[in-house]
Amino acid sequence: MASSYVPVYLGDEILTQETRDLLSSLPSEKGWLVSQMYQYEGSWHTKAMLQGIVNCQKHFEANDSDIILATIPKSGTTWLKALLFALIHRNKFPVCGNHPLLATNPHPLVPYLEGDYCVSPDVNFFKLPSPRLMQTHLSHHSLPVSIKSSSCKIVYCCRNPKDVFVSLWHFGKKLAPEETTDYPIEKAVEAFCNGKFIGGPFWDHVLEYWYASLENPNKVFFVTYEGLKKHTGDMVKRMAEFLGCGFTEEEEVSKIVKLCSFES
Repeated sequence: MASSYVPVYLGDEILTQETRDLLSSLPSEKGWLVSQMYQYEGSWHTKAMLQGIVNCQKHFEANDSDIILATIPKSGTTWLKALLFALIHRNKFPVCGNHPLLATNPHPLVPYLEGDYCVSPDVNFFKLPSPRLMQTHLSHHSLPVSIKSSSCKIVYCCRNPKDVFVSLWHFGKKLAPEETTDYPIEKAVEAFCNGKFIGGPFWDHVLEYWYASLENPNKVFFVTYEGLKKHTGDMVKRMAEFLGCGFTEEEEVSKIVKLCSFES
C-alpha cells in the first residue's frame, strides 16, 4: 500500500509557472516512484526536484570549506551523512558526550541541497556549523558552478547497482502514487538498466565522479559502499585525511564507527 506521506520533492503543489513552462519542453517518461519523470541535463527527476535543481544551480554559493556528499539515490547516503557529520564535528561534539546523532536522524543535520531548494530559491545555510556539510544527488556536470570552481571538497559514494535498484524499488513501493502501484518489477528493471529512473542513468552518474576523482584527487574522494562497509575504520581514516581533519594517534576511529552503525 502506498504511503499517505509524500515528500515535497515528489509533489507538484509548489511548482512555479517558470518550472511548469520548463517541464513542458522536456522529455518525459512514466515511472514507478512517480507517475511522470522528466529529463533535464541528461538525468531524470521529479517535477518538484527539477525546480529545486534549477534554484540550486542559480542561487547556491559554496564556501571553500564546504563538504559535499554526492550519491545516486539509495547508495548509503544516510550512513555517509552520519559518518561525515561525526567525523568533521568530533571536536565540537565528542563521541563520548551527548552527541546529536544519538537523538536526531542524520537528515536534519545534513541538508539535502536541491531538496531544500524545491520550495523556494531563498534558502539559508549560513547557520550550519563550519565546515558546512551538505548532500546532493546531482550528477557532476549539473552541480552549481560555485561547487566546482571553489576549493570545497566532494565525497562520492557508489553502490552496487543491483542493490541500488532493490532499495529504490522498495522505497518506491512505500511512497508510490496510486497510479503506479501496479508497475511490474520486470518493467522497472528494464527501465533501470536503460537509465530511466529518478537520478539515473546510473553509470553516467558514477563515472562522472570517478573521472573527476582521477583528474582532481584533492577535490573529489570516491568510495564504494561495499568497500566502506568492509573496511570502515580504514576508509574513515582516509576520508579524514582527505578532508583535512586526520586522526591523532590517541583518537579512536572505532568510536565514530560504532556511533554511526546501524545498531546505534
